Amino acid sequence: MIASTKKNAPRTVRPRVKVWLESNGDSVLCRGLCDMLRAVEETGSIKSAASRIGRSYRFVWSRIKEAEEAFGATLVETRVGGREANRSGLSPLAQDLLKDFDSLCQQVYQLVDGAFAEKLQSTLQRHGRKP
Repeated sequence: MIASTKKNAPRTVRPRVKVWLESNGDSVLCRGLCDMLRAVEETGSIKSAASRIGRSYRFVWSRIKEAEEAFGATLVETRVGGREANRSGLSPLAQDLLKDFDSLCQQVYQLVDGAFAEKLQSTLQRHGRKP
């Protein structure tokens, strides 16, 4: 990683990767869906979650249903009606998927950052630059 505080010096350089899970070539779990699920968990409502992340209710509901179909299980448990504000919550499977996906992303980022740092250091040294 390159970092500098000088105005004309090189900026921080890092590799970036996107991680997602696929089923039959279609994304079934990605950062966007994780954000949706977390918003449902925090707000207790799919409608409020959609508003919080700047998406339509229909879009959020559709993405959740697609993921549930791919996993063959419920991710968001809903209760219709009632006076309670929290009518939607995550299933235990969804909670575990979020934890596991976050862990996978951290491992991938560490692997990529480490591999890039080694290659960048070697490349910079080859070209007479300080890492």
